[in-house]
Formats: sequence, C-alpha cells, structure tokens
Amino acid sequence: MTDRAARLAVIGGAECDDRHRQLARETGVAIAQAGAILLCGGRGGVMSAAAAGARSVGGRTVGILPGASALETPPDPDIELPIYTGLGQARNQILVLSAQAVIGIGGGWGTLSEIGLAMKYQIPVVLLESWQLTRPDGRAEPVPARAATAPQAVDLALTLAAARSQP
Repeated sequence: MTDRAARLAVIGGAECDDRHRQLARETGVAIAQAGAILLCGGRGGVMSAAAAGARSVGGRTVGILPGASALETPPDPDIELPIYTGLGQARNQILVLSAQAVIGIGGGWGTLSEIGLAMKYQIPVVLLESWQLTRPDGRAEPVPARAATAPQAVDLALTLAAARSQP
C-alpha cells in the first residue's frame, strides 16, 4: 500500500438488529483506530452504526448516497463526506470500486449485490455474520473470508487489501 489511508467499505442492511448494529459500531471503531477511512452507503442500520463507531474515535467517514442531493437522501449525521450519486442502488458499484476491501455485516439483497460486485472485481471481502456463498455448479471459487469479531474483520480486510496492492 501507499502512504495514503486504506479505504474499507462496510456493507450491511439499512435495517438491522441490535447484534449487527453492535458489530458494525465495533467495526467502525476498529477501522478508525487502524487509521483507515470508512466508506459506506451513508444511510441507516449497519451503515449508520459503523459510521458512528468510526466518528466516536475521530475516524473519517464517506457515504456513497443513492440520491442526487441531501434533500432527496439526507446522509447519516456521522457521515463526514457525503457523495451524492443520483443512481439509486446502482451506487453499490461505486461504493465497492472505491474500496480496497469490503466488510459485510448481516445484510439483505443489497448487501448480496455488493458482495457479488466485489467478488467480480476481485476486491477482497470479509464477512462477519453475513451471507453463506457457494457456486451452484460446484466449481471452486475464492470464497469471501470470514471473521468472528470486528477487530479480526478489520485486520483481515487490511491484510487482504495490502496483499492485493502488491505488484
């Protein structure tokens, strides 16, 4: 990696239970403590909790928002830099391609689409209580990494991102 801060995306449901909210908050804290920048979809649920965790320890947060303006899609209060795309769910690709690694926590169909996009573009994915994925044809596929704790997920994401950036 270069001297620039690593960019880690946190993905997950816009609505989540208390367990995933806590994991997301811990993940945001760990990202900030590692000196990395947290990217997310800029809205509620996992995104909000991760951003709150990062900001609680002085971390940097970027929200890739679906609407064209703050009037259309107000960002979460803990998003330091909102980026308005006007692309709806298509913003998932911008989020994934802007990250050096992705951490998935819980989530629904939008989260699954982000995992799929990251895998397609060979961006490392670390899952924390998220989707279980196998190919229907049985072919070997690099399965996303798994972590048991938020700090472990962040450490693994940073390690995978650094390995990917090596020539």
